[in-house]
Amino acid sequence: MKRIFIVVILLAGFTCSQLYSQETVRIKRLEKPVEFDGLPFEPEWDVLNKIPLTMHKPNFGNPPSESGEIMIGYDNEFIWIAARLLMKDASRIYTTTKKRDEMLNSLDAFGIILDTYNDNENGLAFFTTPTGSRTDYTIANDAAGGGGGPQGGGPMNTSWNTFWDVKTSRDDKGWYVEMRIPFSSLKFKPVNDISEMGLIVIRNISANNEIDTYPAIDPKYGFMAVNKPSLAAGISFDGARPEKPVYVSPYAIAGFSRDWQLNETEDQYIKNDKPKYDAGLDIKYNINSNLTLDLTANTDFAQVEADDQQVNLTRYSLFFPEKRMFFQERSSLFNFSLAGHQDNLFYSRNIGISGRNPVRIYGGARLVGRIGGWDMGFLDMQTEKYGVNPSENFGVLRIRRQVINQNSYVGGIVTTRLGMNGDQNIAYGLDGIFRLFGDDYLNLKWAQTYDSKIGNKMASFDPAFMMINWERRSEEGFAYNFNYSYSGEKFNPGTGFVQKGSVQGLNGMLLYGWIPGENSKFFNYSVFMRAERFTRLTDGGMEGMSVEPGFEFNTKKDIHAELGLRYQEEGVLEDFHLSDSIVITQGEYRFTELQLRVNTPESRMISIEGDISAGQFYDGRRYGLESELKFNFSSSFQLSTGYEFNALRFPDRPVNNSLNIHSINSRALYMFSTKLSASLLIQYVNTEDELITNFRIRYNPREGNDFYLVLNEFRSLYGKDEIPALPPFFNRTVMVKYTHTFIL
Repeated sequence: MKRIFIVVILLAGFTCSQLYSQETVRIKRLEKPVEFDGLPFEPEWDVLNKIPLTMHKPNFGNPPSESGEIMIGYDNEFIWIAARLLMKDASRIYTTTKKRDEMLNSLDAFGIILDTYNDNENGLAFFTTPTGSRTDYTIANDAAGGGGGPQGGGPMNTSWNTFWDVKTSRDDKGWYVEMRIPFSSLKFKPVNDISEMGLIVIRNISANNEIDTYPAIDPKYGFMAVNKPSLAAGISFDGARPEKPVYVSPYAIAGFSRDWQLNETEDQYIKNDKPKYDAGLDIKYNINSNLTLDLTANTDFAQVEADDQQVNLTRYSLFFPEKRMFFQERSSLFNFSLAGHQDNLFYSRNIGISGRNPVRIYGGARLVGRIGGWDMGFLDMQTEKYGVNPSENFGVLRIRRQVINQNSYVGGIVTTRLGMNGDQNIAYGLDGIFRLFGDDYLNLKWAQTYDSKIGNKMASFDPAFMMINWERRSEEGFAYNFNYSYSGEKFNPGTGFVQKGSVQGLNGMLLYGWIPGENSKFFNYSVFMRAERFTRLTDGGMEGMSVEPGFEFNTKKDIHAELGLRYQEEGVLEDFHLSDSIVITQGEYRFTELQLRVNTPESRMISIEGDISAGQFYDGRRYGLESELKFNFSSSFQLSTGYEFNALRFPDRPVNNSLNIHSINSRALYMFSTKLSASLLIQYVNTEDELITNFRIRYNPREGNDFYLVLNEFRSLYGKDEIPALPPFFNRTVMVKYTHTFIL
């Protein structure tokens, strides 16, 4: 591995001159204060830097179809952004939300992305709509690939929130924005009293299915192109010195829970009532402009929305994304993704969750930021004893730094999981990502684990993981992604998530894409070939293999479709259950499946996402349908219903030869304002016979102050004939939580 790293560094050094660069624009200081009212018409705005936009889609390089003026400036406390977003026909302005953190891909929206460290990899996004809603998120890994989000959930982390404000207004000529972002909410490193950052400005015009950007961003980099910090324009601030406030956020919880559980003889359900009163504290201290310390005591996440139920038709564990706010701050920094999109050396849901059940977190600390040229993240949390699990301490230390050129990095990570009974699990990893030339990147990873229960030897490949990945990041012309990975038999990261262990193999993709230009109804289209093959280390047998050729396209009216034919081979080493009655037995299987995916634009009152699949499935057949229907009735009311149906047929089996799986997921959201909302989530899967209901009211008068009323219920629908008789519900919880932030 050391030789590979040396060769890569030399190659990257020789090709450094081929990288893109942006001329840095010096941002002007506001000489007089402006009134923060969503009406950016004071003369002070007109002396600031004007930001010119270029059409990104549907026709790259054209002038925007609608005119506007965008200004950016700053004072001692804030970065200020103003936008006059004009429309020839203002009645066509379209927005369907007042919700915090709504994704705004198809709605009228305006926002900026700041690469505050100017590292061409990480970014902070701030967006709004004509209703004045706020969406903020972080960007990792230059918006490329899986991993980087909340423990493998993708490069964008929409659960991240910070302190900032926006106000909007509209009239018969368009809509208007005033946005202010405190320097204290950003992490940056001044050099000689000058702070350099990257800037991307984005305007969505829903009526024209249009995205305009500054700077001009080539659509060849795909759907995530407008979120790539490496394509940002350079800006600088002279003398920006943020305050260093201390945020103190105590919380209080009061609630009641009722459970029905089987008695010891399992012939009757017994009622168990649990009143709950609790309190805790979070403290955030900005040590300096680029280093933040967070402390938490008696951490509780009672307000977090329930996990989405998932249907598992594989023999592998399901992945659930992190939703808890405390673990969102710079979560991308702790990312050490492995071979899969979700596999990671650090998976924060191991902390404070056991199965479906919350485990008390006594407290912990997190330190994130930049020291010298190093990005650094440290996290330590202590949990209480739960069931057979002892009280445990979880720790992670992650460091990364830029090397050779502005798109290449090396780093390391150490994770620990220490039980108070003496159990130990320790892991370390080294990684590097190098931009070699053009859009070609090489990604290298090495990791090892030690587990006291296994007693593995570190000087061995058994507890090791390694990966070599080469990719060309483009969706125009020829692109590729080749990956080799090895996961040893005793590789067991106690704080991580690994879906396929004890395997080695290859996977990748070849693609050729076209962006046909202004005279075509298509925005882009491509043909692709995905393939993988993994073998088991235990016996050398095949774990799985697949080949999938396909075709996909996006129209200029925001319709997306993908068609693929997947040939698959599976080597099942041990029997596994699809249900209580249907078992896939040990053996090797070969099957083929046709898949079709269609998405319609969300900039309409009704939109749909749908997947249809049909073909062979192990020793039988599968017919599948997965769809989500969304209704945008107004900017105050949204309704969506997701439905997944799988019909499994095994005609050669004499008994237990069919299974129908129905999964329903319905959400309703009413937004009284940008501060007050009520949401309802109902989920049901017939094979589990579990009806889960989650109702939440949230009042957020300002950032850091939150009131939640939460009602959760878990019950059966069809178990009336069971012996013993089932209770009316298994669990019902009512909880009130209030958090108030004091700024010192």
